[in-house]
Amino acid sequence: MRRLLTAVAAVCLMLIPASAAMAAPHHPTGVYAPFGDCPLSNPVVDVCVYAESTKGTFTIGNKAVPIKNPVILQGGFDFHENLFGPLDFYGAEDGNTIPKVSQPVPGGLLGVTAPSWWPSILRDLFNETINNGFTGVTATVELAGPASAIKLNLANALTQSGTTLAMPIKVKLGNPFLGSSCYIGSNSNPIQLNLTTGTTSPPPPNTPITGSPGELIGQDEANFLALVGNRLVDNSFAAPGANGCGGLFSFLVDPFVNSIVGVPAAAGRNTAILEGTTSMGSAAKVKASE
Repeated sequence: MRRLLTAVAAVCLMLIPASAAMAAPHHPTGVYAPFGDCPLSNPVVDVCVYAESTKGTFTIGNKAVPIKNPVILQGGFDFHENLFGPLDFYGAEDGNTIPKVSQPVPGGLLGVTAPSWWPSILRDLFNETINNGFTGVTATVELAGPASAIKLNLANALTQSGTTLAMPIKVKLGNPFLGSSCYIGSNSNPIQLNLTTGTTSPPPPNTPITGSPGELIGQDEANFLALVGNRLVDNSFAAPGANGCGGLFSFLVDPFVNSIVGVPAAAGRNTAILEGTTSMGSAAKVKASE
C-alpha cells in the first residue's frame, strides 16, 4: 500500500495542464524521448504513456507465437478522471496506438496440404504456393476498436489485483495464400484481453499464472515514472474463428485455418504474456522537452 500511495502521489505531480496545440509531430528529448506520439494536442491528456513488450508469448488454440519484435502501446490518459479506477485512454497523436509489428508463427504452413475436397483451382493454388516456399506465416496484433476501448488501471498494476490493462484486439495472419484480410477476431467480435500483474483465475484446462508490476523508478522529480520488468498476463479469454482468409474463397479457407490454429478456442485454452517496461511522463514536461 505504501508503494501504491507513493506512486499515486508521484503521478499527481504530473498534473500540470498540457497546453492545447494543433496536432503535429513531436520531438521530445532526454528521458521523454519515447513519448513522440503522445496526443499532446488533446488538452485533457496530462500523462503520456509508452509501453514496450520485448518478451512473452501469445497462444491461441494450439498455436504459440513468441514475441520476437517489440510490441508497443502508446498514447496518453487523463489522470484527473479516476485516481484509483480505470483511466480514460487516448490514442497516439497520429493514430498509431499499437504499431503493426509482425511476429513469425513457428512452423507456418510447413507440411500442410490443401484438403482434397477443395475445388481443384483453389487446391492447386494453395499447393503451388507451398511448393514455391511461401510457407511462412506472420501474426500481427491490431486494436479491434477505438483507442477509447483501452482501459488502464495503475492502482491494480501496483497492488497486483484486478485488471491492469483491458483492450479488444484482433490478430492478422499474413501469408501470400491467405491474402490481406485474414484475421482471428474482428471489431465486432474481438479477442478481449484483461491483463493483470496479479494471478489469473482461468477456467480449465489452463492453470493460474502470475504477473508482476516490475520495479517502479522515477526521474525528473517524479515527472517521469517507469515500471521496469513488468509482466502482464491473461489466460482466461476466448478466441473466435478466422475470417476473411483466402479472399473470395474465405468460406472454404476460413475453416481450413481454424483447423490449423485450433479456433474457435474457448476461454481456458488461450494465453497472453507480455513482459517489458511501461513508461509514463507528464504531458507538460514532454512538451517542454522538445
